[in-house]
Amino acid sequence: MNSKNPLYKNQGIHVVLALFTVEDGKFKVMLLKRKNLPFKDKWMLVGGACYNNETVDHAMERELFEKTNLKNIKFEKFDVFSNPKRSPVMRMIAIAYIGVVDSEKVNFLRQTTKTSDADWFLIDRVPPLAYDHQEILEKAIEFLKQKIFDSTVLKSLFPNSFTLPQIHKAYESILNKPIDRRNFRKKLLQKNIISDTGLMDTKSGSKPGKLYKFN
Repeated sequence: MNSKNPLYKNQGIHVVLALFTVEDGKFKVMLLKRKNLPFKDKWMLVGGACYNNETVDHAMERELFEKTNLKNIKFEKFDVFSNPKRSPVMRMIAIAYIGVVDSEKVNFLRQTTKTSDADWFLIDRVPPLAYDHQEILEKAIEFLKQKIFDSTVLKSLFPNSFTLPQIHKAYESILNKPIDRRNFRKKLLQKNIISDTGLMDTKSGSKPGKLYKFN
């Protein structure tokens, strides 16, 4: 590598998080409204630029905390976006992450020095987004749909236990289609995603149902 080659100059790294939740059976994503240029007053996914003295994972944790006050959120990388013109300021490669949280158990900042608002948006009602965040969001949704039956990615929604109707409703919301309940339970058990706790739900006020947990 020739460090003096001008083709190496003026490059940076963005970290971008598609943070999802399910509220009342509705699939939502967290968006922030930018306060500064470029894309002033545009909504965006959670994220920012990586410092040259930190890893991208640390940068994602820092940006998440600085812009939402959230920490200890589990997320994972799912793609890289490297269009040379994705940022009007300079060449910025985006490392994209995905995460799922229980919105009732997190309190986030509505405003920061760099953002003027923050909220959960229904997936089908997302406003025009800054940078290439619409593309990142669409790919994040597809990634989540593909992975949902092969991992415990929704564990943050149900960290302890849940009934089959509760998790069934969450899966249907994310996949945006009806799922046969009997086959749904069978599939999750066969893939060893969930297991029967041997306990019953006695708090819902209706007929007690079996409680399951993520393995």
